[in-house]
Amino acid sequence: MSEFTHLDETGAARMVDVSAKDVSVRTATATGRVLVSGEVVELLRSGEVPKGDALGVARIAGIMGAKRTPDLVPLCHPIALHGVKVDLDVEDWGVAITCRVRTADRTGVEMEALTAVTVAGLALVDMVKAVDPAAVISDVRVEEKTGGKTGIWRRG
Repeated sequence: MSEFTHLDETGAARMVDVSAKDVSVRTATATGRVLVSGEVVELLRSGEVPKGDALGVARIAGIMGAKRTPDLVPLCHPIALHGVKVDLDVEDWGVAITCRVRTADRTGVEMEALTAVTVAGLALVDMVKAVDPAAVISDVRVEEKTGGKTGIWRRG
């Protein structure tokens, strides 16, 4: 069982000890989509969503989600986040969400970026569900990570 870093010698889940790792600048970018009806797209573009500033609420929710990641993902290390940027772009099919997270620490921020995208998507769905109860969050994934022992990784 020792080849799995998140399992101890008995096979029980554990948080990996990262204290011996070097501190380095680490970044992660994640993306996702919220698929909505044409009516919601028009409401978002005109700023007339009945519940208010849907994109602003989703942006703040994403930032908050990144900050709360270790509370949601059991084996995720609590680390200081030095920057979280959440972008929401209204497209003809819905909203493209991109999140960039940055730290200088001993472990990466991929989970924080993924959580930010997901929570932004959830907040957006909550803001538009009265108009489009069929809204869908999809394609949440890491696009790039930098720092640490593995250096730069980009989705092919």
